[in-house]
Amino acid sequence: METRKVQLSGGTTFTISLPKQWATEQDISSGSTLYLHPDTDGTLLIEAGTHQEGENRHVRMDVSGYDTEMLAQAVKSMYLVGVDELVFVERNGYDDEHLETAVDLCADLSGLELMVTSEKKLVFQNIIDTSSISVRKSVLRMKLIVLAMHRDAVRAVVDGDTALAARVTRRDSEVDKLFCLVTRQFERAIEDLQTVEALGTTRPELFEYYHTARQFERIADHATKMATLMLDHDESFSDETTDEFARVADNARRIVDRAAEVVLSDVDATTAFDILSEASALDEEVNEIDKQLYQRADADAAFTLGLLLDSVRRTAAYGRNIAEMGIQQNVKQRE
Repeated sequence: METRKVQLSGGTTFTISLPKQWATEQDISSGSTLYLHPDTDGTLLIEAGTHQEGENRHVRMDVSGYDTEMLAQAVKSMYLVGVDELVFVERNGYDDEHLETAVDLCADLSGLELMVTSEKKLVFQNIIDTSSISVRKSVLRMKLIVLAMHRDAVRAVVDGDTALAARVTRRDSEVDKLFCLVTRQFERAIEDLQTVEALGTTRPELFEYYHTARQFERIADHATKMATLMLDHDESFSDETTDEFARVADNARRIVDRAAEVVLSDVDATTAFDILSEASALDEEVNEIDKQLYQRADADAAFTLGLLLDSVRRTAAYGRNIAEMGIQQNVKQRE
């Protein structure tokens, strides 16, 4: 770290000198443009003028020989790191399966459009303006969907409702789509300070939102897993079994709901510490129920219930992760 003394120039302007080594490495000379990014925590970030505001990111790739899975992974990876225009060239020409995959990708990734489809070239573009995105609202939307999925998955198990279970599995793509959008903004903001300003937030806040969204995405996966287990289980569970499962599952969902309020709604941090205790107590309770499964006569039902309970345990653990983020957030605000 280097220090500089502030000087008064012309009676109205404060000035400081730049470290010569840094300026030389950044190819800065008289007349160069620097971007200044003041933050709410009192820091001032200085960025060399290597790119202009509003500049789009373009990538051109030769994907000759890529199968549909490789093509999908390449598009998703470029989307997540913030590429605005992606040109894929296939020297041997695309077949119908590749084109169908490209169309499906646009449905799965917010703002991605297939602008050009020729025999040997596909051009994808992101059409969403960063300034129109609210990462916080996207995470809140994830929360609503995830909690609904979890509630419906538990109800489907208790009631033996296959139609409801099937609806839960179909909603997982909604959560994945929102998570990809949040991830894209977070990844882009890591290296582009102008993205942070366009989003109207700070880097620490973006990390908190991304971390919370990651937990929601995992909870949605476990809601889908519970619904799938119900669909694959041929017989109904006993009332005693479903009562125990529903009780701990509802408690796990409440832990997630309250933890999310700490991060997304600025609820007092003491709530987060209560959540940590509740999550630990629930983990012990689930372990006790799990031990009792070995005494059940129906081995198949006991095995399936054990998997369901594992999803409940993990759901509460993800809620604990969110609460811990809320505590860290509160500590930083007090510093």
